[in-house]
Amino acid sequence: MPKLERAFYLEKNVLKVAKALLGKVLVTEIDGVRTSGRIVETEAYNGGADRASHAWNNRRTQRTEIMFAEGGAAYVYLCYGIHHLFNVVTNLQEVPHAVLVRGLEPLEGIPDMLHRTGKQKVDYTLTAGPGSLSRALGISTALTGQSLLGNQIWIEDAPAIPPKDIVAGTRVGVAYAMEDAYLPYRFWIRGNKWVSKGKGLTR
Repeated sequence: MPKLERAFYLEKNVLKVAKALLGKVLVTEIDGVRTSGRIVETEAYNGGADRASHAWNNRRTQRTEIMFAEGGAAYVYLCYGIHHLFNVVTNLQEVPHAVLVRGLEPLEGIPDMLHRTGKQKVDYTLTAGPGSLSRALGISTALTGQSLLGNQIWIEDAPAIPPKDIVAGTRVGVAYAMEDAYLPYRFWIRGNKWVSKGKGLTR
């Protein structure tokens, strides 16, 4: 399938992008090794207005600067000093919207994914959860700033997931965001076994 075009990433509503990414195929080609997986879970981060976002209140740091780039770039950051988390930068330049990819259904290069993760068999732990999927696909902070129209990491088009099959809930691990932690900004494909087991806050 063709790569998603720049226009896809320039959508101004980050929630629409987060839902539209479901079902698309994330691909990496690292050191000649191609791996891919179907996106089954995402989280939207609404830039300066979102207390859960790294760019809340339009905060600019060396780490977050890539969030202010034109949509269509990779933003990968290190969580707890261990997990590399892959985000899609969206919207126009200077608007720091991003979508975290939280779960993948593995498609290509599964033996390589098992080798990278040290696993012996395929189960949901291979690519369910943002840290797990990045490890399986060879994604690291070295890819921050890479164009998603390039040849190292990109997203391929696929049929849209019907709205009835998309579930919305609260994001995982953002309790610090106060009221914004309760926003229904996490989306996943209903019934898909590759969705992470993470739970957001509920009232």
